[in-house]
Amino acid sequence: MSSTQLDARARRQVFAELESRTFDLAVIGGGITGAGIARDAAMRGLSVALVEARDYASGTSSRSSKMIHGGLRYLAQGDIALVKEAASERQILRQIAPHLTTLSPFLIPTTNMAMTAKLRTGLWTFEKLGSVPEAEKHEVIGLAELQRREPLMRTDKLNGAVLYPEFLTDDARLVLANIRSAQGAGAVVVNHAAASELTGDGLVATSTLGDGLGAHIKAKLVVNAAGAWVDKVRGLEAGESDTRMSMSRGIHLVLPRDRLPIHSTIIIRAPDKRSIFAVPRGAFTYIGTTDVFHDGADYWPAPTRDDIDYLLRATEAALTIDPIRDAEIVSLWSGVRPLIAQPGKKANEVSRKDEIWTSPGGLVSIAGGKLSAYRAMAERVVDLVVERLRVPTLPCSTADAPLPGGSRGVGEGLNRLDPRAAERLARLYGDEANEILIAGGDVAAEAARAVTHEGAASLEDYWVRRSARAWFDEGAGLAALAPAAEAMGALLGWDDVKTAAQIAHCRSINDESRRLLGE
Repeated sequence: MSSTQLDARARRQVFAELESRTFDLAVIGGGITGAGIARDAAMRGLSVALVEARDYASGTSSRSSKMIHGGLRYLAQGDIALVKEAASERQILRQIAPHLTTLSPFLIPTTNMAMTAKLRTGLWTFEKLGSVPEAEKHEVIGLAELQRREPLMRTDKLNGAVLYPEFLTDDARLVLANIRSAQGAGAVVVNHAAASELTGDGLVATSTLGDGLGAHIKAKLVVNAAGAWVDKVRGLEAGESDTRMSMSRGIHLVLPRDRLPIHSTIIIRAPDKRSIFAVPRGAFTYIGTTDVFHDGADYWPAPTRDDIDYLLRATEAALTIDPIRDAEIVSLWSGVRPLIAQPGKKANEVSRKDEIWTSPGGLVSIAGGKLSAYRAMAERVVDLVVERLRVPTLPCSTADAPLPGGSRGVGEGLNRLDPRAAERLARLYGDEANEILIAGGDVAAEAARAVTHEGAASLEDYWVRRSARAWFDEGAGLAALAPAAEAMGALLGWDDVKTAAQIAHCRSINDESRRLLGE
């Protein structure tokens, strides 16, 4: 076994290794799909290289609603296979990454007995398909109990609610855990390295950090798992310039928990009949998401004022609260969902199924799919890879081997912390949380570990994806930027100008996300 320690200071050695070997498989894309594929393939004994143009999880895989849910809505669409897979996969993820699967009650308000009966039938089917434990099956509550549990709910048109458990996660940390596990199984992985050319025997990867690094990676097979940029990577191959992907934009708003003091994840019916979520997380509550077509695969897709108002007005209609002022919004994140194009359908009607395409030149592209079912999707892709390579391998073992941080204990040191601080560290680091405490337990300790163990090469990598401070910290974590930059700069050799530029870049991300908010 190799080390799961991703050290951003070792980039030169990583590029040299990428250049010097011939791999069974090269994976383009370090989101959840690419990370899952690299982990599975490496654990089966294949030699694997993975390159990510920006940072791990920097696209869709850090902009989700942060849920590992069983796909209950796909039951209504009659997609039994998708529901069965998502429901069973969440139980697997719970076993291999307990710190990244926080059980949370989901609450669906009901308006009449017919709606309650329909939901119960769907949930009973869902529980059967997903082998849901007896203790975690749904329950029906009446109006009085709903008012007791969620006193903010407007109940004048309701007759009660249905409660069922789902899992919340930290999507970016889940990707990182898979990347680290892949490296631990022998994969050679690097972020901030774009696939700039497909060659007959692999690909050329070029560093995007301006450090002059690059490598010609020789591989028997290349898998394109670039998410929203799948078509762009396909376009590197002659004759593969058609558009197969369609983007939809989703945004989320974060508020202080004491402004929206809910106890369950509440499913809110928006005026257009879509469902949105209000989700409690530590000291915050976040609401989302929108689902509208977006032109292009933007890294930071700009939200519209309509997006923001859509979420605010729907939340205010469902809860007895004063109108939410823009100044109360702690942070806002937006992202694009890469969907398989289905002309004539609305964004929220487009299937979330995955598809695998093989080009005449041999490039395998995987597109679509759900966060909840990433492991099963990766298994299917690696099955295809093994079939194509015709090499003997070990069986798939990703359903059994814990991800880094995924043992049951989180260390006694957390007991001395404020409960919310302890919850945050346990959620992010799992059984490695004590190592943060030993190093000082502060922003500098987290940022240093992000460099030495988690591959963070920029301040944005830490602020947005390693720590989630950009979304879930007082003042959008802006106060953490300077101490984090100082700790990272000391390790990565940043001078004062580079350090200031890193801080300014993160501030500009925050400023741009708030551009439409009146203060």
